[in-house]
Amino acid sequence: MIKKLLLAAVLSFGAGAALADPVEGVWKTKPDDNGNFGYVQIKPCGAMFCGTLIKAFGADGKEKASENIGKKIVWDMVAYPDGLYDDGQIWSPDRDKTYNSDMTLSGNKLSVRGCVIGICRDGGTWTRVK
Repeated sequence: MIKKLLLAAVLSFGAGAALADPVEGVWKTKPDDNGNFGYVQIKPCGAMFCGTLIKAFGADGKEKASENIGKKIVWDMVAYPDGLYDDGQIWSPDRDKTYNSDMTLSGNKLSVRGCVIGICRDGGTWTRVK
């Protein structure tokens, strides 16, 4: 009986790890208006997905200190079929604005867009770091 319970626990743990959502990971953002970019880690936050800035880089490509490290950049994204993540928000540090957002995943590319009152800003394509 104990062997069966242990086997069930191991299989459950392995299945959970194998079922990670494809958007989970670390993403390099498109450079902002100042040429700066960052690494955003996307992972589940409840039933949705959120992204936190974990590293910042200057226009020269060198890692730099930033007061925004550790801040949520993306939150409340709902996964839909065909690589669409929608109904969430995205914060643009360079403009200090929050937008209604959607993201579209295609392989290791994540197209990001933010909208306010029907006017949308292309957030560019983020690339997977890991």
